[in-house]
Amino acid sequence: MSDEVILLDAWPSMYGMRVRIALAENGVKYEYKEEDLRNKSPLLLEMNPIHRKIPVLIHNGKPICESLIIVQYIDEVWNNKSPLLPSDPYERAKARFWADYIYKKVIDTGKKMWTTKGDEMEAGKKEFIEVHKVLEEELGDKPYFGGETFGYVDLALITFCSAFYTYETIANFSMEAECPKLIAWSKRCMQKESVAKSLPDQKKIYGFVLELRKTFDVWL
Repeated sequence: MSDEVILLDAWPSMYGMRVRIALAENGVKYEYKEEDLRNKSPLLLEMNPIHRKIPVLIHNGKPICESLIIVQYIDEVWNNKSPLLPSDPYERAKARFWADYIYKKVIDTGKKMWTTKGDEMEAGKKEFIEVHKVLEEELGDKPYFGGETFGYVDLALITFCSAFYTYETIANFSMEAECPKLIAWSKRCMQKESVAKSLPDQKKIYGFVLELRKTFDVWL
């Protein structure tokens, strides 16, 4: 009997994109179910009654929640010849540290830009750039964060790059000018089929965020 794998997700979710990449990296076939986050399905509420949010991976009827936990689960269950997490315990711990840093810093600083204006937005932009400069320093001259191959930290960060055009347009700056090594890294990641097919067009994300800004009543 083959595995039944279902992904509850929403197309703009950068957390959901992580799961889609991990599934593609491991060649896992699954059923995709798009969620309307304004009208959450009974299945989502049943599978994630605590947080009631996406993404949720359902494997043979059992739910796994939270994107980075789901990615680790995929890496353990469908481990291919090139696992996302390092085998060395120290390197694995370090990868988890940087993924946690991305989780705590990147989304919040990005949100400060598109939900505010004026001085608040400028402060958010400064913090956003500083966070990415820290990540760029950690990347150094390596092709990927873990070395020669695409891995866990790359997956944790690359999905947020789909919003770079949005942030640059709203806050009037250039990520390539500020963090050229990080942009070169993102282009390298985008050459991978698993990444390219999992991330939506950046201008589609921009349109989505403009609609959200109406909800927040934020205009330049």
